[in-house]
Amino acid sequence: QVQLVESGGGLVQAGESLRLSCAASGIILRRYTMGWYRQAPGKQRELVAVITSSSSTNYADSVKGRFTISRDNAKNTVYLEMNSLNAEDTAVYYCNGRLSQMYDYWGQGTQVTVSS
Repeated sequence: QVQLVESGGGLVQAGESLRLSCAASGIILRRYTMGWYRQAPGKQRELVAVITSSSSTNYADSVKGRFTISRDNAKNTVYLEMNSLNAEDTAVYYCNGRLSQMYDYWGQGTQVTVSS
């Protein structure tokens, strides 16, 4: 059974930092492209950052220079370091692991709330 479990969300003040973790089980994480997505109230889910199996990264323009995605294949875990948070970053953050269209998994999400 595949599980992606996010942690590290919470309530912070604008300008502060958070580090999200996504612990994977049931998959060999190093084979997967891993991504972080977020969904704010009343908005569609959007890509925040992605890291490929070869550790190439890509970021949404809104988070470039503030967020960093990384992976620790030995721990089967992906991270999202978020700095200089602002109110627009408030959302539920989801972890995604994708090997192919058939092997595409989501976590349950973790809430990030930034107060201004």
